[in-house]
Amino acid sequence: MLIGFSGYLAGYNGSWDFPSGETYPDYIDYVKMRIFHAIFSALCVPLAYFTMKEIGFNRKSTWLFTLMVLFESSFVTLGKFILLDSLLLFFTVTSFYCFIKFHNENKKPGNAFSRKWWKWILLTGINLGCVCSVKMVGLFITSVVGVYTIVELWIMFGDRNLSYQKYAQHWLARIAALILVPFGVFLISFKIHFDLLYGTGSGDANMSSLFQANLIGSEVGGGPREIVTDSSILTIKNQGLGGGLLHSHVQGYPYGSLQQQVTTYSHKDSNNDWKFEFGRTTDRSDLNDELAYILEGSTVRVQHVMTGRNLHTHFLKPPVSKSGWEVSCYGNETIGDEKDDWIVEIVDQYGKEDKKRLHPLTTSFRLKSKVLGCYLSTTGNILPAWGFRQGEVVCVDNPFRRDKRTWWNVEDHTNPNLPAPPEDFKLPRTNFLKDFIQLNLAMMATNNALVPDPDKLDNLASKAWEWPTLHVGIRLCSWADDTIKYYLMGSPATTWTSTVAVLAFSLLVVVNLIKYQRQVPIFHSQNEENLFLMGGVYPFLGWFIHFLPFVIMSRVTYVHHYLPALYFAMIVCCYVFQRTTDLLRNQILIGASYVVFYIAVVGTFIYFSPISFGMDKPHTEYKYLNWLPTWKITE
Repeated sequence: MLIGFSGYLAGYNGSWDFPSGETYPDYIDYVKMRIFHAIFSALCVPLAYFTMKEIGFNRKSTWLFTLMVLFESSFVTLGKFILLDSLLLFFTVTSFYCFIKFHNENKKPGNAFSRKWWKWILLTGINLGCVCSVKMVGLFITSVVGVYTIVELWIMFGDRNLSYQKYAQHWLARIAALILVPFGVFLISFKIHFDLLYGTGSGDANMSSLFQANLIGSEVGGGPREIVTDSSILTIKNQGLGGGLLHSHVQGYPYGSLQQQVTTYSHKDSNNDWKFEFGRTTDRSDLNDELAYILEGSTVRVQHVMTGRNLHTHFLKPPVSKSGWEVSCYGNETIGDEKDDWIVEIVDQYGKEDKKRLHPLTTSFRLKSKVLGCYLSTTGNILPAWGFRQGEVVCVDNPFRRDKRTWWNVEDHTNPNLPAPPEDFKLPRTNFLKDFIQLNLAMMATNNALVPDPDKLDNLASKAWEWPTLHVGIRLCSWADDTIKYYLMGSPATTWTSTVAVLAFSLLVVVNLIKYQRQVPIFHSQNEENLFLMGGVYPFLGWFIHFLPFVIMSRVTYVHHYLPALYFAMIVCCYVFQRTTDLLRNQILIGASYVVFYIAVVGTFIYFSPISFGMDKPHTEYKYLNWLPTWKITE
């Protein structure tokens, strides 16, 4: 929404969808949009300064960290573009700053529940809600605050001077400020999002059919309100996580039955069209040429309109899943057997229409194989290239009744033999909380589907270990000689040193644990202990929690995923550097060490400034920037 707001300020009317490589239309003042994002990026610098002061670093380390944030090449580069990363980094920084401020108020004797105490714990919660509303990566900084809170409450639990009533109040305050407030901000963000996006668009398929039908300009939901056999043409949408429209095409399975594939597909396509026909075992003697409405318990064949084949299942294993039975399309009007028959089970009705009849959009139903007794279901698995990477459809035995993977609804419905809905008919509105949950599940499914394709070479993707080592960067645009080129990569003076510092700090923690076990004094003052915790341990935890998930996750990863982790690694770097220089005892040597570090940070940024401010010459002119052969600044 913040990006949309920047577009609103720049005159963007929503009609242009930012296609890659295209020139901006004249009416979009994209410079304003970039300035908007650059402001968020720039505000990280003063916040970095005040964060270091609040932690308790000395002046030289405070200025060192401020310079590292100011002259970090990746921060500067991404801050120039219309992307989420500058917003994510900003709210990560504000969350950590408010967290440190709350810690400082909390450690003051007798200051609990004071006005300032409430101010900073609530601001921490609000900013956690904001960072999670930008990207789910915000859950990582939320986890850091969560660990701190658990440790804090555990220590309080051992305080005999604290009454149980007071201890319970601490629990309630943290539940309210650090759980309910962030969730409230997150929830309100989606409420505003739904209220602003009231028209149809390209992302409609992620939402339920009924939600789509209520959007202005939507083509969903205009057909007759009753469904009959033989003449009703319809599309059938699955209600499971990432569920698409029931789909089939002439291509067969490469093994198993070799029959026509049945999948789910999220895009509009004529191969999504189906119709209900009488089942092989249906008794038609009492119909008397009346319309045969689809009712609870009706036995039907589900016929694919484009190919005339029937939805079919049999005792063969599905193509990808290890459980369930294969679903295919087989036969026609005359060729087939009882395995073509499905029983309609209505599981939910939305609205006030006849509860026993099947209605488009508002009726949720299951399809049960009459012979096998299994239920038509999606699995969430994606078929290989032979299945065009569409969703797998199977028939599962004994599913949980509320399993939404087995729930379906009619989305589009046309039938020239049936009347249109009455003029005063209005579709029921969907429930906000259900829409909220569905959209978040859809986003998670989309995110989890971003896995590397083994059949394609992706020059932009990278592994997590390549980020702290600066093994690779990423080209952000065309590399033609006549274009301005940007290369996303961390500054060597900040990234390499912070990586070394993280490793050094890990050793320091081990040494301190050994000292603790042997009852050797570790800290000489309370301030020294506090600096170790808030300037070392929690920033290290912030780096670890922001970095580790990208190491173990299967989704495709890119260099920009390291930016929040790098921010915390640089704090650890300043802590290790301050501890190391304090050993020198000589103020001149200490000052000289900081000056050298300052010069290295500023100097490397200036040296590599073309990658951040744009390379307007042929890339061969920038060979001097290719310190490592894996950097693709030039061929």
